[in-house]
Amino acid sequence: MPPRVETQPVSVAVCQLSLRVGEPEQNRAAAAAAVAQAAARGARVVVLPELTPSGYVFADRAEARSLAEPADGPTAAQWTALAAVHRLVIVGGFAELGTDGRVYNSAMLVDESGRRAVYRKAHLWDAEPDFFAAGHEPPPVVATGFGRVAMMICYDVEFPEWVRLPALDGADLLAVPANWPAEQVPVGERPMMSVNVQTAAFANRMFVAAACRCGTERGVSWTGGSMIAGPDGYPLVGPASTAAGPGGAREELLLARCDLRVARDKATGPRNDAHADRRPGLYR
Repeated sequence: MPPRVETQPVSVAVCQLSLRVGEPEQNRAAAAAAVAQAAARGARVVVLPELTPSGYVFADRAEARSLAEPADGPTAAQWTALAAVHRLVIVGGFAELGTDGRVYNSAMLVDESGRRAVYRKAHLWDAEPDFFAAGHEPPPVVATGFGRVAMMICYDVEFPEWVRLPALDGADLLAVPANWPAEQVPVGERPMMSVNVQTAAFANRMFVAAACRCGTERGVSWTGGSMIAGPDGYPLVGPASTAAGPGGAREELLLARCDLRVARDKATGPRNDAHADRRPGLYR
């Protein structure tokens, strides 16, 4: 039986962490501390970055494989235990060693009942194909006790067609574990990744919560820019720190009170609806 869906607003947290490649125990400890802190502040849905336990900047395929783990491995066990203790939902990224022997850039959703879903990143960015196989399944939408939560990973959210799939499947909240490399941003502007999260929320009238990295890993700095956007596209919180250049972001815990029921109303005005007004026959 699916869990009873909460009818009250819930606190959603995104954890912007500094992680290090090749140090899974330390990275899991940092994630656990962030989840505990979020729970202490009232969070009921917590989003962690892409590839949280393994880190991201792999030296080669062998290193990536050595840091991969099965979907029921130590990260799943730790996050499930945390979800049970704190009675919340956790979404985070990990390097998955699939039963087919391939390595995937994956995310999992767990709650107090256990692991509910695993998603494999479909759109691989830059050197990722050197380390990972691409996923082929659409983003799952999971009925949790707090609302319907979907997930995808980083570069995936740059494809409007992909974001639309979970939105049409009834997602209230899209959780996005991410690792966005820092880049120069024109004066007075914000990183386009942050703007894109807002656009995805607005175009689909749903909440989007993105958790990015910060710090530097093997010469790569992360943009930060973690944020939670509401169905109107405007940030409910964040990005509190972003990198206009290398090293500009810092560790942060961002929380927002979200009434996920609002995402079920797709009206954009008295005569318009973000989904009902679509004309798919024209988009081929």
